[in-house]
Amino acid sequence: MATHLDLQEQEQIDALKAFWKQYGNLITWALILVLGAYAAWNGWNWYQRDQSAKAAAMYDELDKAAQAGDAALVTRRFDDLKQRYPRTAYAEKGGLLAARVQAEREQAEAARASLQWVADHATEDEYRAIAHLRLAGLLLDAGQHDDALRQVDAVKDAAFAALAADRRGDVLLSMGRRDEAKAAYQAAWQAMAEDVEYRRLIDAKLTALGAAPAAAAQGAR
Repeated sequence: MATHLDLQEQEQIDALKAFWKQYGNLITWALILVLGAYAAWNGWNWYQRDQSAKAAAMYDELDKAAQAGDAALVTRRFDDLKQRYPRTAYAEKGGLLAARVQAEREQAEAARASLQWVADHATEDEYRAIAHLRLAGLLLDAGQHDDALRQVDAVKDAAFAALAADRRGDVLLSMGRRDEAKAAYQAAWQAMAEDVEYRRLIDAKLTALGAAPAAAAQGAR
């Protein structure tokens, strides 16, 4: 009986050896790939957290410079932030903040450059849309109407459709294209929620063009 069991065990061992000889390397490499992928995933998460923490610290410094109104320091802080951590949301927010301070200090060229960087590099649609619209406003102030319209056309986020239409109306009105401006303002007014305060400003623009929304609504009854 014992001999029978010994033979059976030996057959199982031999079968296992044959299996491992045939598939052992494949199993080993599969385990290496799985464990390697898991380690890489953990490493990438750690790297992302580390990058985000460092970018946050740099953004805080930029914010302090902005609160102090130091445009030169703001520009340096943003340059450092976008060079070291360009793929973080802090770099995108930093660009918008830097552009605001630069514009307030009448550094229009620097403000346009900051906004263009955000428009070109932001991964979030929201930040890109804000950058395009603000850049369109600066270009409008500079009399660069065609460039301003191109920035407005670059806004693809549906959540900003009303603001894009409003900014388009501003540019068209500045170009003397009143009917087109009126149509753009009407599109903005219709797209904007009634409880948004900014809608009153669009209403005022339409009223100035002789197309008050309230009067139009009464006439339609």
